[in-house]
Amino acid sequence: MSIITAYKISLSFIGRNIFSDIGFAIEPGDRIGLVGPNGSGKTSLLRMIVGELSPDSGEIRKAKGFRLGYLHQDAQESLSGPLLQSIINSVPGRISLEHNLANTENALKNIIHKEDQVKLARKLADIHHDLDRLNLEFPRHEAEKILIGLGFDISDFTRPVFLLSGGWKMRAALASLLFQNPDLLLLDEPTNNLDIPSVRWLETYLKEFKGAILLVSHDREFLNRQIQRVISLEPEGMSFYSGNYDFYLNAREEKQNILNATARKQEQKVKEAQKFIERFSAKATKARQAQSKLKLIKKLEMVKTHKKEKVTRFSFPDIGRSGREVVSIRDLSKGFGEIPLYENIDLTVLRGDRIAIIGANGCGKTTLLRMIAGESRPDKGKITLGHEVSMSYFAQHHSEMLHPQKTVVQEVYQVVPNETVSFVRGVCGAFLFSGDDVDKTIAVLSGGERARVSLARLLVKPGNLMLMDEPTNHLDISSSEALISALEGYNGTLVFVSHNQSFINRLATKIWDIKNRQLFEYPGNLVEYFDHLERLEAGSEGKEKPGQLNSDREIKKGPDQTRNDPDRREMKKKEKKRERAERRQLISDTLKPLITEVDKLEKEIAGFETRQKEIEGMLADPDIFRNKDTGIPLMNEYKELRATLDLLLFKWEQGHQKLEAARKSLDAGELSTN
Repeated sequence: MSIITAYKISLSFIGRNIFSDIGFAIEPGDRIGLVGPNGSGKTSLLRMIVGELSPDSGEIRKAKGFRLGYLHQDAQESLSGPLLQSIINSVPGRISLEHNLANTENALKNIIHKEDQVKLARKLADIHHDLDRLNLEFPRHEAEKILIGLGFDISDFTRPVFLLSGGWKMRAALASLLFQNPDLLLLDEPTNNLDIPSVRWLETYLKEFKGAILLVSHDREFLNRQIQRVISLEPEGMSFYSGNYDFYLNAREEKQNILNATARKQEQKVKEAQKFIERFSAKATKARQAQSKLKLIKKLEMVKTHKKEKVTRFSFPDIGRSGREVVSIRDLSKGFGEIPLYENIDLTVLRGDRIAIIGANGCGKTTLLRMIAGESRPDKGKITLGHEVSMSYFAQHHSEMLHPQKTVVQEVYQVVPNETVSFVRGVCGAFLFSGDDVDKTIAVLSGGERARVSLARLLVKPGNLMLMDEPTNHLDISSSEALISALEGYNGTLVFVSHNQSFINRLATKIWDIKNRQLFEYPGNLVEYFDHLERLEAGSEGKEKPGQLNSDREIKKGPDQTRNDPDRREMKKKEKKRERAERRQLISDTLKPLITEVDKLEKEIAGFETRQKEIEGMLADPDIFRNKDTGIPLMNEYKELRATLDLLLFKWEQGHQKLEAARKSLDAGELSTN
């Protein structure tokens, strides 16, 4: 049974149609990615599911008794009191039980009659029973685990929530939702205020979450690892896809190719029919056939191809070449008050480096960028820019520094006053400000639109050293991916802070990890760095990961000891036999349902194609249209048949792609037996 069902939902704002007669269902345990460009209605849809926003028409039905949790992008302060206790008290019903307990205990003190005392004592026992049940279902240690996973220290547990900064209040709101363990989690950009360690923890936590998830995220890798279905808000309406985000992109492209091919064939048939009509309509022997073809053309429903979605597209202009040493950092120390961030750091940024700065929130990532940019000074040490270095800096607060009364085109134009207005308008168009949009004032723009203006200002005249602080924070996933693609073509030096794993993995050639007042440099991207850390943890000191053998220790033990140990040999044989059995079962469990589905679709397609040929044979006879009771129903059946065949062929291709992908994964040993 579905926990959420939407029927013919329509919504519009100020005359602009957002949704029109859309419908969908969310089943228990579903893991759905909600995708679409900024302004397509993702957040509005989430708010309608929660009940914060009402559709213009249609309805959203919710299963009785199910619990829902919603994380806004800009979650308002909803918790109060000490942090840990506020998370514990967020469980529905706990506060009222606590109040009832206090009131009943007070009432019991003032009761004289024995019968009334017995009644209140029973009531008190029931309240204690309900509280014990809540404590078992929502244990205190689980709240502590979630808070620590999201980056809080134990010392924060007693800190009042109202003293937390905006980003940490968002983390507290997320911790509250996870602790409540709802049946459906609606997450709108949950990683926006998290650092990389917390993003990794959240990934693991959500993997083990048993409820349903509807997720909006601009981090492609995070999205890919969490979802199994996609609901796409596209220019032509709402579409549904099985698989993760990467599969959705491939399937949508393939669907577009099929539609384009079908449309081309249809257009060709129409042209041929029109030529026949023009050539033979005046000939008595062919006039009837010409009229039949004319009627067919008029009744033909043309195939609709996908509308082109607007996406950010930008390529960098040529930049001047810097010296080999771009930034020199020597004996650097920085702190705030009595709290040191890092001490005695020596670093060098070389031409062409792409450095990602990671670490827990508050460790000094943004501070380091600001010191390189010259916006902040170190307590000790020196930062020197190299020969012929020109610098560009994108900071989160720069969007707030745009002049509210200036237009989009004015803000970008003042960076390159010697360029033509048409050039500047072209740059604005690349960042999705086209037509009258370029004349909008900054004051009326959304946070995402202001971020795009700041990026346009930066990228229209880039330096050969670019500093970027969380550049994808207010971008949708397609704009985020477009920015990554543009930066891949940038031939300068890049130093950036980002929580977006896809952004780091595609761009970084070095990692600077700030922890324990030190900075650790690693050559490689995020995946390689974390793999390095995991190998260190399971390395020579014998710190083995739970459930895994230390391979180094096995090697050190030596072949002679293993060979002379019959119990060990027998154990290894049994282990290998078990692994082979698990492998065979994995292959069967993985491939069998996919093969069954593909075979079933092939049989259905064959049946429909047979019927299609039969109808085509009948339609070739012009006399069939003399009787409208036979001709028109046959034409209607033919149109329905073609539409069904297109859908079945699309599903078959999807199934075939899944089957091939599963086979490749099994061959490469990527699928786990766990």
